[in-house]
Amino acid sequence: MNAVTTRGALLAALACVLVGGSFTANSVLGAYPYAGGQFLRYGLAWLLLLPLAGKGSIARLRSLAPRLWGRLVLLAAVGMVGFNLAVLAAERTAEPAVPGVFVGCAPVVVAVLVPLLDGRRPQRVVLYGASAVALGAFTVQGWGRTDGAGIAFSACALVGEVGFAVLAVPVLRPLGPRLLSAVVCGIAALESAAAGVLLDGSAWLRRPDTVETAALLWQAVVVTVIGFVCWYMGMQRIGAERATLFSGLIPVAAACTAPLVGTGSYGPAQAVGSALVGAGVALGSGALGTAARPRLPRALRGPRRPAPSAPGRGGGAPDAVVDSPSR
Repeated sequence: MNAVTTRGALLAALACVLVGGSFTANSVLGAYPYAGGQFLRYGLAWLLLLPLAGKGSIARLRSLAPRLWGRLVLLAAVGMVGFNLAVLAAERTAEPAVPGVFVGCAPVVVAVLVPLLDGRRPQRVVLYGASAVALGAFTVQGWGRTDGAGIAFSACALVGEVGFAVLAVPVLRPLGPRLLSAVVCGIAALESAAAGVLLDGSAWLRRPDTVETAALLWQAVVVTVIGFVCWYMGMQRIGAERATLFSGLIPVAAACTAPLVGTGSYGPAQAVGSALVGAGVALGSGALGTAARPRLPRALRGPRRPAPSAPGRGGGAPDAVVDSPSR
């Protein structure tokens, strides 16, 4: 892998490890109103991300087409608020491993969906790697008790995980990772507030206690601000297909940190699953030298510019596509 690809892989990996290590924070928020917690998390993240958005942010937002604004609203609703709500609803009748297994299939879905939407065929090496990641995630988590509702909401969580990557592709280049993260957090905060008022009435928001405050701060600052920016910076460099491979690190990170807080153990199954996830990521991302240079979707590629004319020829050479992500 070249320097840009390596940096993108490391950023995507860091983002997913932060999410996986946040399960402890989630466990202490079980009694806090869901929508209120999401509102505080995304609202604080929005405030922290605004100064990082960079110069010209207002101009970039004004130039955004209405259909892209629709994508941003859908991204926040499906990939953030809806995803978290689906996981919470699934865990009411299913053990946490069940939605985890469904979400672990996201690399396979993205590896097929993104190329098809871009008018090209899925790459076999990426598909093989994604399949190994999904199998590894299943091995780490196992299966658990569930019912029809648990399976249905787990499938909705899978849709949310896929949407978080796929819906961002057309808006990532015009906005950049930091402004994109800020905008979707602001939208998600408004959507969370609306959902809270509709579902919980006046009880949708209360003052968190000391432990809940610490957990919400961790989610807002570490998982959302740092995690989202790293995720989209990584996706900008290696594409949604390869970036989503690293989501297999989420259950691995959760399994590795669980013994530290006494909420689980790390045994042979977790070790085998972790190895499968690592092998799948290495294979699909090209770290083993088996995959071609990542081909970014059209929405993430740089503008076309003409190559210099060849000496001794009257015409110019064909246009060269320059992958130069904005910063």
